[in-house]
Amino acid sequence: MAATGESQPAKHQEVGHKSLLQSDALYQYILETSVYPREPEPMKELREVTAKHPWNLMTTSADEGQFLNLLLKLINAKNTMEIGVYTGYSLLSTALALPEDGKILALDINRENYEIGLPIIEKAGVAHKIDFREGPALPLLDQMVEDVKFHGSFDFIFVDADKDNYLNYHKRLIDLVKIGGVIGYDNTLWNGSLVAPADAPLRKYVRYYRDFVLELNKALAVDARVEICQLPVGDGITICRRIS
Repeated sequence: MAATGESQPAKHQEVGHKSLLQSDALYQYILETSVYPREPEPMKELREVTAKHPWNLMTTSADEGQFLNLLLKLINAKNTMEIGVYTGYSLLSTALALPEDGKILALDINRENYEIGLPIIEKAGVAHKIDFREGPALPLLDQMVEDVKFHGSFDFIFVDADKDNYLNYHKRLIDLVKIGGVIGYDNTLWNGSLVAPADAPLRKYVRYYRDFVLELNKALAVDARVEICQLPVGDGITICRRIS
């Protein structure tokens, strides 16, 4: 309560995963005004199913899913890749945005989580666009980098996976995305922890991965091969457009 007796705007008790906005009410306004009314029914169904899963903090937020869907349409993406799938909310957003003959190479170490969302993806009529591969992404990426036919073959790549490998992914993906194509790195503001004091009370996993995210952000900021834009959507997303 302020000294004047006036109530203060509602704020997160801890830095939120779904939004970096300080006001829960403002974030809810965005969702209810611009996101939920336009959210495709299959995405709503998958979001609600995922909310019941014990690891639901791993999912892409609804506003970020809407952003990705629109971005893919704006760049006329057709051949894409996603590293880190979980139950497939962002994957479904991508699949719905792509043309009928669009393709997504989807990489994740856990098929069980993907199969939670698969019936909804199938019902939405877009499962044929997805080539799901279970296992670590780096070995497959290394194979693709060695094969020149994959160089510059992807219009869009979305990364929402192990933060300690983000730089390793970038070193490989920069060859696989086409010039003019886009790579999106999720969680690049990492719960707002990047500017937290050294003694701030942070969850163990937040503190562990923070340095890796800081390292990625520093590297992207000076990478002359890409143009970048870091946005406070969801937990932060950095959009990289390859220019050389």
